[in-house]
Amino acid sequence: MAVTILTDAELRDCVPLDLEAVEVVEGAFGALSEGGVVMPPVLSMAIEEANGEVDVKMAHVPGLESFAIKVSPGFFDNPGKGLSSTSGLMILLSARTGRVEALLLDNGYLTDVRTAAAGAVAAKHLAREDAATVTVLGAGLQARMQLRALALVRPLEAATIWARNHEKAKAAATELAQELGFPVGATLDPAEAVSLADIVVTTTPAAEPILMADWLRPGQHVTAMGSDQVGKNEIEPACIARADIYVPDRLSQTRELGELRAAVAAGAVEADAEFAELGDIVTGRAPGRTSRDEITIADLTGTGVQDTAIATHARRRATEAGSGTSFES
Repeated sequence: MAVTILTDAELRDCVPLDLEAVEVVEGAFGALSEGGVVMPPVLSMAIEEANGEVDVKMAHVPGLESFAIKVSPGFFDNPGKGLSSTSGLMILLSARTGRVEALLLDNGYLTDVRTAAAGAVAAKHLAREDAATVTVLGAGLQARMQLRALALVRPLEAATIWARNHEKAKAAATELAQELGFPVGATLDPAEAVSLADIVVTTTPAAEPILMADWLRPGQHVTAMGSDQVGKNEIEPACIARADIYVPDRLSQTRELGELRAAVAAGAVEADAEFAELGDIVTGRAPGRTSRDEITIADLTGTGVQDTAIATHARRRATEAGSGTSFES
């Protein structure tokens, strides 16, 4: 059986962060809502002495001929060593025989794309249609990609970036302003920046809240995507209690790993509280935003169904482009 190897460079050429990628991830959330998806809990391992972690995610989606298993390390001291914080690979296997079909040596790139696309899906279904201003908390790669993704689904006019390292925030703002064609600034005052934004995105591995409930105002949408491990917590638990609509990507997962976990631990939300998932909003099984004044929060921990969706999308795009190296296993 032929196995295809796709390198990081080949995947970057074949799979841009574009509307098609957003639609692929949107469809994955819809499939999760419709039922039949097999998606085990995330397997996680912390490597504390290196400020690192490794996640393994997977999912089988009925109707897709293949499924993906993803190994995703995150080592957060790497930037100081001149390395990316994230790396890893995806393995694509036949859903009929279990044989390996492709190795996607993406170094975390496909995860970055599908995570940014999920932020766009959340904003598409939960942010006001005229949302035009964004504040991003964080200045790393995902902060940049979240803003790029939002520009695909909302008529953005301005953005502000805050990070603990103000120089990194300024560098990110300069890069994005040149790329996206609208003003992007850096701020030292996250509270003011949040209060003026239509959309707020948190993109950090913070262990203590960087977004406070009293900074929020009616009509805002918040996407929290940094909390994907026990011990992480970007938004004050009171934010979820204050929100009119809280939407997890996968409820069972956010109870264990997401912002919901911290809110339950703090007593801000009942442990058995039920919430419609993002896929339910996508498919219309549950309503999203119903008024301009609602505060909405999406809690994105990253799901295996997104990985299978983006991996199969990447293999298809690579096949169309004639990319990759094949060999007989």
